Amino acid sequence: MQFAPWESYCLGVLDGSILACRKIVQAVERHSRDLKRSQSDPAFAYYFDAGAAQRAVNFFAFLRHSKGEWAGQAFQLELWQAFIVACLFGWKRADGTRRFRQGYIAIPRKNGKSTTLSGLALYLLVADAEAGAEVYTIATSKEQAKLIFDESVQMRRSSPALRSRVNEFKNNLSVPATNSKYMPLTSDDEAQHGLNASACLADELHVHPTRELWDVLATSMASRRQPLMLGITTSGYDRHSFCFTQHEYSCKVLDGILRDESFFCFIAMLDEGANWEDEREWAKANPNFGKSVKIDYLRQEAQRAKNDPTALNSFLRLHLNVWTTSSERAILPDKWAACAGSGANDPIAWRQRVLDEMKGLLCYGALDLGSTSDLASEVLLFGKSNKCPETRVIPFFFVPEESIERRSRMDRIPYDMWERQGFIIATPGNVIDYHFIRETIRQHRRDYIIGEMGFDPWNATQLCQELMEDGIEMVEHRQGYISMSACTKELLKMVAGKEFAHGNNPVLAWMADNLVTSCDPAGNLKPDKSKAREKIDGIVAFSMAIGRMNSNPVSGAESGKVFFG
Repeated sequence: MQFAPWESYCLGVLDGSILACRKIVQAVERHSRDLKRSQSDPAFAYYFDAGAAQRAVNFFAFLRHSKGEWAGQAFQLELWQAFIVACLFGWKRADGTRRFRQGYIAIPRKNGKSTTLSGLALYLLVADAEAGAEVYTIATSKEQAKLIFDESVQMRRSSPALRSRVNEFKNNLSVPATNSKYMPLTSDDEAQHGLNASACLADELHVHPTRELWDVLATSMASRRQPLMLGITTSGYDRHSFCFTQHEYSCKVLDGILRDESFFCFIAMLDEGANWEDEREWAKANPNFGKSVKIDYLRQEAQRAKNDPTALNSFLRLHLNVWTTSSERAILPDKWAACAGSGANDPIAWRQRVLDEMKGLLCYGALDLGSTSDLASEVLLFGKSNKCPETRVIPFFFVPEESIERRSRMDRIPYDMWERQGFIIATPGNVIDYHFIRETIRQHRRDYIIGEMGFDPWNATQLCQELMEDGIEMVEHRQGYISMSACTKELLKMVAGKEFAHGNNPVLAWMADNLVTSCDPAGNLKPDKSKAREKIDGIVAFSMAIGRMNSNPVSGAESGKVFFG
């Protein structure tokens, strides 16, 4: 029996002969379930027009690739692409108009997303039975919007059938016979509010800063009989973005939590809990695996992610379509856990034991006061000595008492538990009490020899002046690229090489997991608080303490005297 390409795809996904992630399986199950409903449930107001689906799939045979190894060859839809095209144009309402009016397609990079989008735009221009069609590709920049449009232009030029029907002029393809047009559009275009769009294809939805342009185009479709608003993207990392809202909505539709018969969803991504290093999982997340997605390339990128923790989030996001919590994850959890140190299975006992063992020894410190309403960090760093077999970091975190309750309840950050365990120190009131911090550091000076303590002058001038008056050598350590690069790189090197012990401090581990770095054109690296999803102040202070220790190349030898002040 001869099956249509989308039918072959559904059969292969459902019987397991085509590897597919859970979200793709759900999309196929939804289609198959709706086919049965359309034949047996009179209340189901949709039907599948196989002829219309086949016409849309056949249209792509008129198109040719313009780039890469397939340049000049006819566009042969892969089975998964045929499934998407067939669903979009085959499903109809009772009046014969399109069922799906909005949609979300999320696919990892290199899966032919842009080429597919270019072909869809041309079909909507010339073959959608829409008089006066207005088709727009939208993006955050003219260059991005034109990527799809320019590919459509090349397809038009390489097809005699399209050249005879479609005119080309600058950033405009038009069909005089139906008074239709196709243009790229951005939020900067002045004409965006005077449109009457019939179809809109939003490329790389994850980089759209707001939903404003999407809403402008969606409302411009009010008078159209069968409009189509389609977002196609790879995943991002801003979970407050419009794109993530669309992603979550789509997942709920596929999960059956929400019912939206007019919304199409196709999400290719790594299954939750799956091993990102497993090549079989790569195939499930990349529908064009082995074709435009080359296994050797993914192996190369995966190896980079293993060797360089800052590359992991990029690999997950771009090649496995996982929504990450930041643009770059600087420290992998397993690498951080490997630096716990001996006896750290009980973090509370380890901390108290080390605080006692370190008394009288030389250390270097750093202070990051962060937000006065939330959290401040002090870190003491002890080097190896004949009394200390390993470099040890001991952080101290100060949180306003009122912030503990709020963050524990509203943000589900367990400040309350950490405070009970002694990993954070509550200061009275709703802002950090700097006098409390000063007295704590004065006590540290009595217990340990503080060689130097680095500080960022922002918000710290008065406290640091008082600490200098207390006899502590305070050294300004700003948090720009030049000041932070060497110590940040050294921190990452120490994590990779298991060159220190942190005793499984849960607050510092949380901050290590939040750490995001950014790089300037000269290659200087620094922690980036603006990109981190949560607090990283303790890791910043840790880096600064490393900087103070490295600026004083003296071993952490025991001192014959402890200073009292």
